[in-house]
Amino acid sequence: MKNKHIATLSALAGLMALTSCDPLELDKKPEGTAATAPAATAPAAPAPTTTPAPTPAPAPAPVAAAPTPAPAPMPAPAPAATPAPAAAPAAAGGEITISPEFPKPMFIGTPVPAELPNLEKPDPSKVVKSFTAPAGTVNLAKDKPVTSSDPAPIIGDLPLVTDGDPDGSDGCFVELAPGKQWVQIDLEQEANIFKLLVWHYHKQAQAYVDVVVQVSDDPEFKTATTLYNSDHDNTLGFGAGTDMAYIETNHGRVIDGKGTKARYVRLYSNGNTSNEMNHYCEVSVYGTPAK
Repeated sequence: MKNKHIATLSALAGLMALTSCDPLELDKKPEGTAATAPAATAPAAPAPTTTPAPTPAPAPAPVAAAPTPAPAPMPAPAPAATPAPAAAPAAAGGEITISPEFPKPMFIGTPVPAELPNLEKPDPSKVVKSFTAPAGTVNLAKDKPVTSSDPAPIIGDLPLVTDGDPDGSDGCFVELAPGKQWVQIDLEQEANIFKLLVWHYHKQAQAYVDVVVQVSDDPEFKTATTLYNSDHDNTLGFGAGTDMAYIETNHGRVIDGKGTKARYVRLYSNGNTSNEMNHYCEVSVYGTPAK
C-alpha cells in the first residue's frame, strides 16, 4: 500500500514536470488552499473611436457693464437768502427828497384873474414839484384835527383839509364864509416844521387874497411865527407882507417852514379874485417830531 502511494506521488511529480514549461506559474497559496489559476487576461478591446465634441463657440466676451457713475455729490444747500436790509435812515444831518403826489389839472392854461398889485406872473418853470427836507420828514398833518373861524362850513367838512386828497373836484374841498377866515390844524405834538404844501380851490384860475400862514405852540395864537404873508397892505393886521399872491393850480404852493418848532398851524385868507369865499382842498405839513 505504501508503494502504491509512492507510485501515485511519482506520477503526480511527472505530471508536474510536464507542465513546468507553462509560462504561467501557479500562485502559491498557503498550505491547504487550492491554487487558483489567474483568469486569463482578455485582450484589450480596441479603444472606441471618440468623436471629438464640437468645439463650443467661444462665449462672447461679456460686455463690460458701463461703470455705474458715482452719484454726483449733492450740491451744498444754498445759504438762505439774507433779506436785503431796509434802507438805512439818512445819517444825522442828511436830507431826503420829497415828491408829493399832485392831483390832475382842473383847467387848461393860466387865465389871468382879477388884478392884484402883488400878483406874480405865472411861470411854469418855477413850479415846485419836489423839495428836500431832513431825513425822517413826513406829512404830520395827515388826518389831524382841524378847526376853523367858520365852525359850520358852507360846503364840505373840515376833516377834508387833512384827509390827504388835494383833488379840486366837487366833494373834495371846504368852503368857508366870506371875508377874513382861517383854518387851524393841531399836529398833536410839537414838531420841527420844514415845509407846508397848501391847495386852495384850483378848479378855476384865481388867486386868494391876503394869504397868511402862522405857526404857534399856543392854540389861541396870542404869540405866533409868520411863515408866509401876501397881505401887502396889512388888511389882516399882521403887518404888510412881502410875499407874492399867486394863481392857484393843481401844484398848490410850497411854503418854507424854516424848521420852526410849533404844534399848531393856522392859515388865513380874505376871499379870492373870483368871489369873497374862502376855500381849502388840502394842507400838508412836512416835519419831524421835536425832541
